[in-house]
This record gives sequence, structure tokens and C-alpha cells, in this order.
Amino acid sequence: MNTFIALLRGVNVGKAKRVAMADLRALLADLGASEVQTLLNSGNAVFRAAKGTPAQWAAEIAEALAAQLQLQVPVIVKSSAQWSAVVAENTLAAKAAEDEHSRLLVAFTQEPEALAGLSAIEPLLAPAEAFQLGAHAAYLHCASGILESRAGEALLGKGGKAGKAGQAATTRNWATVRKLQALAHALG
Repeated sequence: MNTFIALLRGVNVGKAKRVAMADLRALLADLGASEVQTLLNSGNAVFRAAKGTPAQWAAEIAEALAAQLQLQVPVIVKSSAQWSAVVAENTLAAKAAEDEHSRLLVAFTQEPEALAGLSAIEPLLAPAEAFQLGAHAAYLHCASGILESRAGEALLGKGGKAGKAGQAATTRNWATVRKLQALAHALG
């Protein structure tokens, strides 16, 4: 059995694209996932499965969301090993104090080409901000807060050419990334 982490982009933000986590757990179970756990109310799930690749799971989950809940939602799935690589390569975590973990964003894409496109946000960095484009994810530390950051706004998929690059990604703050890693490790 393999452990996977699924991230739904843009759900439960405002009134649009509402997905109850109980519905997400049931949907994943219907697709053959086991030991499904969700974290928070923002489209994060950890599950086990005997077969399938992250890309296959992402496609199946997106198709099921469209068919069962009538929602067009980008889905990104990573294996537990890929998730561990994301955590290990983040050099910005050492620079962010524990109380700043909500200001440290990690951007995930399903395809490596889309990840490379996130370099378009670098010109938007404020002097106190830091950006790292890794092999598995992109990392942005917004020292003054995400809402005050032009680079953060672009990473979230808003504003201009740089924002278009962010639309291929979904982001989670460092605290959520670490919680998902702990859930994945608990499943084995």
C-alpha cells in the first residue's frame, strides 16, 4: 500500500466550490482509497491505495468531483516520498520563525513544467521576502504577510502574467504542510 496526499485547489474559499470533507472522504473511498483522513476544511486529504500513480489519482479525483459534485477543481496528488522531498528541500523554513509558518507558502503543481513557470513571481518580491524554486515545489516567505505581498498574490493565481503561472499551482502554508506530513507518516 502506498500513501498519497491530495490537495484540491480553491475549495471552500468564499461561497463557491464548496466541498464537505465528509464528501471528499466518501469520494476517495469510492475510488478505492483506504484510511482516508482530511485536514482542515480546505481540500487536504491523506489516504492509502494499493495501486495508482499521483498523476492517475489526481485525474481520477478531479473527474469524480466533476461527476459527483459538479465541481471543476484542479487536484494535485503527491506520494508520501514526494511530500518528504518537498519538506526536505525547503531552505526557507530555517529562516522563518515558528510563529511565521503561516507566512511561508509552499506551491505545488502536478507537472514539473508548471512548477518551472512559477519563477515568474521572482520580480515581484519585496526586499524582506524570499523565494525558492525547488525540484518538487516552490517556496515563498512573505515577511509582512501574504495579503501584503505582490509575489504572494501572484503565487495564489491573481494578477497579471505572474498570476497566470500561479493558477497551475495550489498553495499551503508551512504549518499545514507539516501537519499533512505527520498524517502521512502515521499511515505509514
